[in-house]
Amino acid sequence: MADTFTNLLIHFVFSTKHRAPYLQESLYPRVYEYIGGIVREEKGILLEIGGMPDHVHILARIKPDRSVAETMRAVKASSSKWIRQTFEHEGGFAWQTGYAAFSVSESQVGVVSRYIRNQAAHHARVPFKEELIALLQKNRLEFDERYLD
Repeated sequence: MADTFTNLLIHFVFSTKHRAPYLQESLYPRVYEYIGGIVREEKGILLEIGGMPDHVHILARIKPDRSVAETMRAVKASSSKWIRQTFEHEGGFAWQTGYAAFSVSESQVGVVSRYIRNQAAHHARVPFKEELIALLQKNRLEFDERYLD
């Protein structure tokens, strides 16, 4: 085969440091647009982004020459610096160290996109920690609950 064909779809989930509710709804459009720009700089395609004041979900198509870790490092480092500089009242802003990343089948893009778009309705019923545990369990990932706070 002369060409390389990939469709690497990743659902990223990451939270603010100590799950502090830094990201007020009025900031979402600008923060999400900026994060989308970072994904594009990493040669990826942002398919969906959404979240709550204490966490963000991203569905993105990434290139095979960029690892999941490199993509997340770029997104979190650049966006946290930009948020601190752009929104002075968010001077203490930071993302939590870790993140979750799940592969997504093309057949599930619509389902995952709707899930990300409907975060407010989802979190009216389910707290973030419960959501994260459910995602980890659904993806058969082992975890220590002490590190989910």
